[in-house]
Amino acid sequence: MQLVETDLEKILFKTTIDEKTNDRFSDFLTKLDSAALDEAIIRLEKIIAPQIDCTSCGNCCKSLMINVEEIEAVNVANFLKLERKEFDKKFIEKSENGKMVINKIPCHFLEDNKCTIYQNRFAGCKEFPALHLPQIQKRLFTVFMHYARCPIIFNVMEELKDVVGFE
Repeated sequence: MQLVETDLEKILFKTTIDEKTNDRFSDFLTKLDSAALDEAIIRLEKIIAPQIDCTSCGNCCKSLMINVEEIEAVNVANFLKLERKEFDKKFIEKSENGKMVINKIPCHFLEDNKCTIYQNRFAGCKEFPALHLPQIQKRLFTVFMHYARCPIIFNVMEELKDVVGFE
């Protein structure tokens, strides 16, 4: 296992150079046994994630659109001691069909690379980078979309290349 890379500029540079290789890698992964692939990624994530201090990065909070469910909006509004209408006006953007997202990137709740509502953060925030979830083959597009954004994803996928014998 190599040392983990956390420098976002280096990660972006490498992912840009390796774009065609990673397209082939993604295709290669779709042909592997799904359960074995999930197991390998979960194992790697458990080794790599503890080596990366997310609060020294915060790139996910700085660059992702955050979906919000109704109950989450209620909980965070209560936590912030705001009326729901005031919370929505200040922090939420709603689509015509009622879907909600945080209305600002980077996230309003990121301060010094730390989440100010951490105990009440949104499900998508708790889940990210979502490498622990089953059926990664169905989410490879999303994984590689975040490949240059998240040092955990980057390092897991780079190490996975060796584990599965890619090229």
